[in-house]
Amino acid sequence: MTMGDDASALYIHMVQHLIEKCLIFHKTKEECMEALSKHANIKPVITSTVWNELEKENREFFESYSQSLSQPSSGSDRMSESETSKLIQKMISDHQANGSDK
Repeated sequence: MTMGDDASALYIHMVQHLIEKCLIFHKTKEECMEALSKHANIKPVITSTVWNELEKENREFFESYSQSLSQPSSGSDRMSESETSKLIQKMISDHQANGSDK
């Protein structure tokens, strides 16, 4: 694997990790794409591609996840815009710090 391949793999892994955080906070694919674009400067097409691959690998999970999103909820488990921004910035900082240790 070349250095460029390593960087690409790390980038994709970071996007996957950020998507997983979006899932924890019950974001839709579109909300996740928007949040990562706005707060992490990740192009929506990249988020969408990684999300689609995760869906292929975890079909049952995403079917259940989609159903749970369609259920009415109190909204108390949803993050505000500022909370989303802070969380994504912290995750990026943590990821960069961990990546520099290698």
